[in-house]
Amino acid sequence: MGAREAAERIERELLILTRHKEMRAPRGPRGGDPLDQSAYVLLTRLENQGPMSIPDFVEAFGLVASTFTRQTSALLRNGLVERTLDPAGGVARKFRITKEGLRLLTEQREGIVTGLSTVVADWAPERLERFIDDLRQFNTDIERITGRPWPRIQDDRCGPR
Repeated sequence: MGAREAAERIERELLILTRHKEMRAPRGPRGGDPLDQSAYVLLTRLENQGPMSIPDFVEAFGLVASTFTRQTSALLRNGLVERTLDPAGGVARKFRITKEGLRLLTEQREGIVTGLSTVVADWAPERLERFIDDLRQFNTDIERITGRPWPRIQDDRCGPR
């Protein structure tokens, strides 16, 4: 199989994977709705990396500043992030996750992990390790090509996360 055919098959499976949002926790912060995808991603990035400014988000994700202005405004309104001075002494104000933001992120993540653990409950440990290693390799190759690495925390059980 060539790279093009493999890419077509990967695209299909990624499309189907993103469709399976019902594996997420059924409840969330407001009115029973879970955190939306952009809030989940930004809060996770802040949790892993620490305070970030709009220019930091632009550099990390490669999207325009107005996207992050809109997203961080919503997070501020909902009390999930707060503005803070740059810990490194820079001029720009940064956003940092609040206790409420961390609580909701942790709650959401627990729902996702619970759903995913149901899916892989019967997988052999070797298959799980191979799948995790392949996903990590796939993501790190994308990060290498785009020049936008995702910060990973060290997890003794499975290497960097």
